Amino acid sequence: MAGLVSPKPVSYMQHTLQYNQFQQRGIVPFSESPSNAGPGLAANQAINAYGGGSPAGTVPVHEEQKIYALVIDLLNPATREGALLELSKKREQYDDLALVLWHSFGIMPALLQEIVSVYPQLSPPNLTAHISNRVCNALALLQCVASHPETRQLFLNAHIPLFLYPFLNTTSKTRPFEYLRLTSLGVIGALVKQNDNNTVIHFLLSTEIIPLCLRIMETGSELSKTVAIFIVQKILLDETGLTYICHTYERFYAVGTVLSNMVNQLVETQAVRLLKHVVRCYLRLSDNLRAREALRACLPEPLRDNTFAALLKGDMVTKRCLATLLNNLSE
Repeated sequence: MAGLVSPKPVSYMQHTLQYNQFQQRGIVPFSESPSNAGPGLAANQAINAYGGGSPAGTVPVHEEQKIYALVIDLLNPATREGALLELSKKREQYDDLALVLWHSFGIMPALLQEIVSVYPQLSPPNLTAHISNRVCNALALLQCVASHPETRQLFLNAHIPLFLYPFLNTTSKTRPFEYLRLTSLGVIGALVKQNDNNTVIHFLLSTEIIPLCLRIMETGSELSKTVAIFIVQKILLDETGLTYICHTYERFYAVGTVLSNMVNQLVETQAVRLLKHVVRCYLRLSDNLRAREALRACLPEPLRDNTFAALLKGDMVTKRCLATLLNNLSE
């Protein structure tokens, strides 16, 4: 307990005896019913990485004390699983949770231990729903740290995103692996979501995040594809990222091929959320003169011939983006 650092001058030491009253709770298993198929709690929260999510806030003192107790429980392997679940639920209710997690003795190593302990089950793929849920709850807490302005750079300086890359590099299409990829993408999405992300972009480019995202954009679920292309879009919006991708033919071809394949898939799936990101990626690529010249020849026909007119009928922003893209290529 002595290692726990509170960002606020709240006295909670006198409540130590109350901490033992909290009971460990199990992880909710994945539903095996197709009608209930969907991401677990942590995976659902990860989606907020690009969608905005619920704003964090302050909690009453007694609730804050419960959060401190749960953070302490992360240090004990016997109580860690329940604490991971409860804290992943509370992370959007308490705006200083990231500070508590980062500055408390032993907490970040405990979260990383949860992550690396799963590596042996990645290849050959042997990940159960229960274990996937548990590590996703740990990843949700890392996303909390990655999102906070006071811990974000520290998180990056420690190269913690690299611990997530083995999860992004998996190819199994089972739900436990899909949710693991989605929640890991949520952590990266939380990093790139900020406006002052040039340092983040440099880090991600230097650690080859683009190929990992491109593979997920081609083979992942709709949710994973959406978060992966959001990350690529944010990288493209940064001048360094745009220059990097357009610097060589091989990089541009890799990105362009995946985007083209996505367009062809969207003709069938009509996934408007994905289409919005695809159009924005193409529009940003057209800002580069060399890429613009190439796009004149390789822009997918469905983006030229009003194939998606009905799908975008009520989306004036995306329609304007598409019109601007076509105008850029006609100049």
